[in-house]
Amino acid sequence: MTQHRSKARGFTLIELMIAVAIIGVLAAISYPSYINYTTNTRRAAATACLTEMAQFMERYYTTNMSYEGASIPDSSCEQELSNFYLFAVVGTPTASAFSLTATPQNIQASRDTLCGTLGLNQIGAKTETGTAATAEECW
Repeated sequence: MTQHRSKARGFTLIELMIAVAIIGVLAAISYPSYINYTTNTRRAAATACLTEMAQFMERYYTTNMSYEGASIPDSSCEQELSNFYLFAVVGTPTASAFSLTATPQNIQASRDTLCGTLGLNQIGAKTETGTAATAEECW
């Protein structure tokens, strides 16, 4: 009588280690791209929020013929980005001028050294305080 041994099926340790190594390489390549993507996306959202705030200031101006006394109302974009940016009116708006800023906070501040604090004023001049050569790189 002959006995048949069933052959064990499964992965060997070498095959498993090769799979882990491949996953590690893919993760090492993709993680920095993901971080860069989230940083740029938050920055784009902050520029859009600054533009929305500037539009509010212009609506205030058309109603009152002055920026004096204008304050930025709470907006959904500002609340969504509150963990990453601090939005503010710089100083006190005058009759003919205002300046808005979005200052990176927490993790955004450490990751977005290219642009730093973003700014927008009444004539639409866009600024940044980071290492970017021009503000257009950030806006």
